[in-house]
Amino acid sequence: MSQRSCLSVILAAGEGTRMKSVLPKVLHQIAGLPMVAHVVKAAEAAGAGTQALVIGHGADEMRKAAAKFAPKAETFVQEKRLGTAHAVLAARDAISKGYDDILVMFGDTPLIDADALTVARLKLAEGAAVVVIGFRPPSPTGYGRLIEKDGKLIAIREEKDCSEEERKIAFCNAGMMAVAGDHALKLLDQVGNNNAKGEYYLTDIVEIASARGLDVVATEASFESALGINNRAELAQAEGIWQARRRHEAMLSGVTLIAPETVYFSHDTEIGTDTIVEPNVWFGPGVKIATGAKIHAFSHIEGATIASNCDVGPYARLRPGADLRNKAKVGNFGEVKQAVIEEGAKVNHLTYL
Repeated sequence: MSQRSCLSVILAAGEGTRMKSVLPKVLHQIAGLPMVAHVVKAAEAAGAGTQALVIGHGADEMRKAAAKFAPKAETFVQEKRLGTAHAVLAARDAISKGYDDILVMFGDTPLIDADALTVARLKLAEGAAVVVIGFRPPSPTGYGRLIEKDGKLIAIREEKDCSEEERKIAFCNAGMMAVAGDHALKLLDQVGNNNAKGEYYLTDIVEIASARGLDVVATEASFESALGINNRAELAQAEGIWQARRRHEAMLSGVTLIAPETVYFSHDTEIGTDTIVEPNVWFGPGVKIATGAKIHAFSHIEGATIASNCDVGPYARLRPGADLRNKAKVGNFGEVKQAVIEEGAKVNHLTYL
């Protein structure tokens, strides 16, 4: 796969009115990182070295945010929202540069697994022209069904257009696709808007490609990976899933979490083996903890570096710039900001540095 070039087109132009927020939907955060930044990271992990962000609502805010989490990404504005195919074509200039693989992703699916994207790219390498990523939700009601025949995907049918038999299909459209670069623009340009909404649907390229005799297949991702966020309740659900994944990963790597469900990690938390974390600890962005530390209950840590065998808390607060050297201690209700606690030094209770 390393020999194949890949562009990810990430659709992030929606208003997200159900979030009830002035902030663009995809800039709402999971683990201290905007949703769309999680999508960028997954694309990069799947080998998409270049990203095209299609933006619209809150374009200025989106550009400022993108400069931080995706500084190499190009941004393209979708002036009018006329459907998903129309949105992808907003990045025509990027697509036309001639990539082997084009990943089409959504900025509001922050839990997408890079492995699912890699599998889709492998299908392109094997000769498929279009690969649709599907999933099996607990209930398929409301989702487009993936219609397969002889191992090939022949159509994506919206539920309202499904026959009774097709409604029984549990394999649903997650929205994300991988498209062979040689075919991408030809297929997208064939998409029409002869439908009730007068919009250009990305899903139409399945039937267009099939009619041309091109191979179209579906791959499967987990329900969690395909989870789209439309409101703050779903945002909280996604946060819970992300945190559960990260806690599990930490414990498998040698960290003891006494009450895992009460520990909050940020997207970039680094924590070494043989560290013990007691209940109700919050790690904000920029925390690095070496081996053998002990973090006592109800501590709040952000932007801090904690060396080996340090002892923190309970009820300690480490703010940005706190630097604890080996075997240092910050005790009950101690607060440290922009200060170095040298090796073996102790900051006892009710102290502010």
